[in-house]
Amino acid sequence: MSNTPYNEALAGTLIDRTIREKIVLVAVGLPGHHEEEVDASLDELALLVDTAGADVVARMVQRRDSPDHTWYVGKGKAEELRQLCLAVDADTVVFDNELSPAQQYNLEKLLGRTAIDRTAVILDIFGQNAHTLEGKAQVELALLRYRLPRLRRGADAKLSQQRGGVGARFGGGETKIEVDRRRIMRRINKLERDLDDLAETRSLQRKGRSRSGLASVAIVGYTNAGKSSLLNRLTDSGVLVEDRLFATLDPTTRRLALPGGEPVLLSDTVGFINRLPHGLVESFKGTLEVAAMADYLVHVVDASASDPIGQIDAVHEVLGEIDAAAVPELLVFNKADLAPGAAKEFVADHPGSVAISAVTGEGVEEFLRALSDRLRALTVVYELVIPYERGDVLASVHREGEVVSVGDGVDAWTVRARLSDASAGRLSEFASPDVDS
Repeated sequence: MSNTPYNEALAGTLIDRTIREKIVLVAVGLPGHHEEEVDASLDELALLVDTAGADVVARMVQRRDSPDHTWYVGKGKAEELRQLCLAVDADTVVFDNELSPAQQYNLEKLLGRTAIDRTAVILDIFGQNAHTLEGKAQVELALLRYRLPRLRRGADAKLSQQRGGVGARFGGGETKIEVDRRRIMRRINKLERDLDDLAETRSLQRKGRSRSGLASVAIVGYTNAGKSSLLNRLTDSGVLVEDRLFATLDPTTRRLALPGGEPVLLSDTVGFINRLPHGLVESFKGTLEVAAMADYLVHVVDASASDPIGQIDAVHEVLGEIDAAAVPELLVFNKADLAPGAAKEFVADHPGSVAISAVTGEGVEEFLRALSDRLRALTVVYELVIPYERGDVLASVHREGEVVSVGDGVDAWTVRARLSDASAGRLSEFASPDVDS
C-alpha cells in the first residue's frame, strides 16, 4: 500500500482487507425497535461486512432499555461476547449500533480484539470504492473525522518529543497523541479547502449547464437499487455496475433525449443507506448537491428488497439532510423482473409511480413518458416572434425546449414553446407581449 495521505487514513483503521477476517455481529434492540427491524438491520450489516471483504461467523442480540455507558451491552453480555469471540476465533466485533470512543476502547480492552461499529464498516467500503481525486478526498475527510475523537494514549505511551534545555523540569514535551491530533487537524483543514475549491469548480460547471437551458434530473435511491443500471440503460454511459453495496461513489452526468425530443441532463448519485453516517453526508455534501440542485429526482427503489418502504424513508431522510426534500420526485420501482407482483403492488399503492427493469428494459418507455410529462408540467409555454433571418434562434428553441407550434407570419415565425426559465431569459428579446403560462 502506497504511503499517500489517503492510504494512511485507511491503514489500520477499519477492516484489514489483506485477509478475510472473521466477524461477530452485535446489535442492541432498544425500545421502539421491533425484533424484525433489529434482525433486518443485522442482515444488512452482514451484507456490508461481506462487501468490505470479511466473513460473519456469529451474531449476538440483546434487548435493553438503554445502552450501557461502558460497553453499550450489559456487563454480563459483554463477558458472554468475549467467550463467543474465543469460541469462534473472531478477529473483529462489529456493532450495529454507534459506539462512543470510550465504549469502543473499553470493549477492545475486555474482548482483546478490535471492536468497531456500523459507521466504520461503511467508511471502509467507501474507502475501497473511491477512485477519483474528489471521491478519495471526501472519503479521507470522513475517515479522519471519525478517527480524530478515537485517538487515545496507549498503556505504554511515551513522550514522542522530549523538551530539553532551560525550563525542561517544569513540563514535558508533546505526547504522540497530541502530535497525531495536530497532524490530523492539519490534514482535515487542507482537505476541506481542496473540496471547497472543487465545489467552486463544480458550481461553475453547473452554471454552464444552466445556461444551456437543459433541465437537470438526478437519479437517487438506496444503495444497490439499480441507479447506475438505469443510467446505462438510458444513455449507454458505461458506468460501473456491480451487485454490491456502494459500487458507485463518483457522480456521472449524461445527456438524454426524452420521447418528445427535449433533452435533459441525467446524473447518477452515490447510493444512500439506513443510518448513513453523518460524517459521510457532510463530506459528500458537495457531490450530493447534484440532487439538491436538480429540477427533478428519479427515486429508484428495489422492488425485490426485503423492506422497500423502509429504504424509501431512509432516502428521504438523507435528502432532508442535504436540503433536497423539496425537489419533486418520480418513484421508480426497479427490478420488476425479479419481483413482478411486488412491483405492481407498490405502483398501485403509490399513484404516479412506475415499475421497470433496468436490466431487461421492461417499463422503461413508460418511465420516460412519465418523466417527460412531469418535466413538461414544470415548464411554461412562451410565445416568441423570431425573424426569418434568425434561423439560429429557432434552432436553439428546438434544441432547448419543446416546440408546441410554429406559425408563419409576414416577416417572422410565431413560435410557442415550453422553455426553462434560463432559456426564456436568454430569448427574452424575441418574447411576444402575450405569454401563455
